[in-house]
Amino acid sequence: MMRLCRFELHGAEKLGVYQDETVLELKNLQQEFGLPADHRIALVDFLPGGQFHSQLQALMSEPSSSLDLVEHAHSAIKLLVPIPNPSKLLLLAGNYAKHVEERGDVAEERARTFPYVFMKPPTTTLTHPHDPIQIPKASPDQIDWELELGVVIGQRCSNVSEENALAHVAGYTIVNDITDRNFRPNPDRAERPRDKFFDWLHGKWHDTFCPMGPCVTSATEIPDPQSLAMSLRANGEVEQNASTSEMVFPVASVISFISQFVTLEPGDIISTGTPAGVGHAKARFLRPGDHVAGTIEKIGILENPVVASPA
Repeated sequence: MMRLCRFELHGAEKLGVYQDETVLELKNLQQEFGLPADHRIALVDFLPGGQFHSQLQALMSEPSSSLDLVEHAHSAIKLLVPIPNPSKLLLLAGNYAKHVEERGDVAEERARTFPYVFMKPPTTTLTHPHDPIQIPKASPDQIDWELELGVVIGQRCSNVSEENALAHVAGYTIVNDITDRNFRPNPDRAERPRDKFFDWLHGKWHDTFCPMGPCVTSATEIPDPQSLAMSLRANGEVEQNASTSEMVFPVASVISFISQFVTLEPGDIISTGTPAGVGHAKARFLRPGDHVAGTIEKIGILENPVVASPA
């Protein structure tokens, strides 16, 4: 299975093929693809839509490939966020009916509504696999998990139809949309009609609040993103257990919708919403010392400890 990852070894960033227990370092990529030795390799270049995808796929399928593959145990490397600087980090709210209902709201039929899309600041929220989620001192009491399927865009698209949308996907990853359910700046404020919405939005933006990884599974390996089992454990206990088939707006529909008013570019991330089972519905929230692990079929496991923010 073609699952690509970024990792660090001896202080150097590298590209590899992710496996459940090990990573195969693609050691001589620059040489194989005629790139300068100091060329900074982007993972999306080797996924569907990328300039080197077909060549890598051919090399990986050859029994006597000239690729120099070096195997490393996960414990010997540091896994990194697979797409470190997406130009857009877009996320969906309320895209699973049961999650909407556990919040006490009514999930409208798809024909009567539209996807709610918001953004997170990528450079400060994206968090590597195994790196800590930090509980903010400003609002520490209701920090929640949200396991989501992340979509990596591989080809620039604008006004794409739902029927053609998946052709623009490079691959899929795991996102944990960490959320502060009780962020309320300036408690002595004069209430305004939109305060509740902005409290919710700003509660998505704390540093470290978007773990992502551990890899990107090529879109060629997941022709149907609406049939993936997904689950999240907190301290070993199953909290979310669902399937991507439960989305109100499937991946193709989401891409088509967003592309009607935003041009999507290679490396953009769309996180497609979370199923039922969030902590808020159970009055169970993350605390320093906790550990969360999100699993999505055909991708892997995204694990992160939870610590108190040092700042």
